[in-house]
Amino acid sequence: MSEFGKVAVLMGGDSAEREVSLRSGHAVTKALREAGVDAHPFDPAHNPLAELKEQGFQRAFNVLHGRGGEDGTIQGALHYLGIPYTGSGVLACALAMDKVKTKQIWQAAGLPVATSRVIRKGQAYDAKHLLEELGGKVMVKPAQEGSSIGMSSAADAAGLNKAIALAHEFDAEALVESWLAGPEYTVAILGDQALPAIRLQTTHEFYDYDAKYQANDTQYHCPAGLSDLEEMALRQLAEEAFACLSGKGWGRIDVMCDKFGNFRLLEANMVPGMTEKSLVPMAAKAAGMSFAELVVEILRRCES
Repeated sequence: MSEFGKVAVLMGGDSAEREVSLRSGHAVTKALREAGVDAHPFDPAHNPLAELKEQGFQRAFNVLHGRGGEDGTIQGALHYLGIPYTGSGVLACALAMDKVKTKQIWQAAGLPVATSRVIRKGQAYDAKHLLEELGGKVMVKPAQEGSSIGMSSAADAAGLNKAIALAHEFDAEALVESWLAGPEYTVAILGDQALPAIRLQTTHEFYDYDAKYQANDTQYHCPAGLSDLEEMALRQLAEEAFACLSGKGWGRIDVMCDKFGNFRLLEANMVPGMTEKSLVPMAAKAAGMSFAELVVEILRRCES
């Protein structure tokens, strides 16, 4: 497709999600080439970004996951270089990468989230009191990691101290959230429209890194088993959450239900996984769109 010119598929990088990014990048490159796009893999860990201009790339399809790739850093660099790129801009990516800031924005907009507290590295806290305040069981997350890296649950003071220490290995802020009993859903966004919701089912305590990328028994249900009204409400919530962060192009919103069945927003992902078995392609397939059609549509919506 000559309309796109020479396209760099940004993959790899040097974040904790490098291997996942490489898998996404190779799948995207293959699909774009099958669709007739002049696409080439480009790993910023091995090639200076200035080479994008030197090599004549006219667009960038970004599948750099994690820090540096979806936190606004690469978006700012590409904007400075004058190369249109897929997905959201600097502000949206920076906000979405930070789970604490994301939650604060959603709360300010009146959108539903789990009760939480933020513990900064070096900050004193009473583990027993914190657990009581948040309902007795919690999920602890680094503020700025993806793919469930550094996440763990806790139901007693010793476990909470261990979970916070683990989160602090990855980030200066640990987000401690009240436990959500599930089920868990993810909603892909293309443009400003939500695709069919997917319900995630795992034998693990939660949808952790192993359940996402290594386990063979994780199940994905699309249709998600919701009533028409529930599906509509979930999609609308995801669209509002995406728009609140100034999201553009494509992305994914993760949601869980509390013990009463109420939807609670978890986080936003502005550069989701993009292998043919990933969640966004799965939702697109349910909407009648092939993987190749999906990547071409994402590329067509480049941010300049």
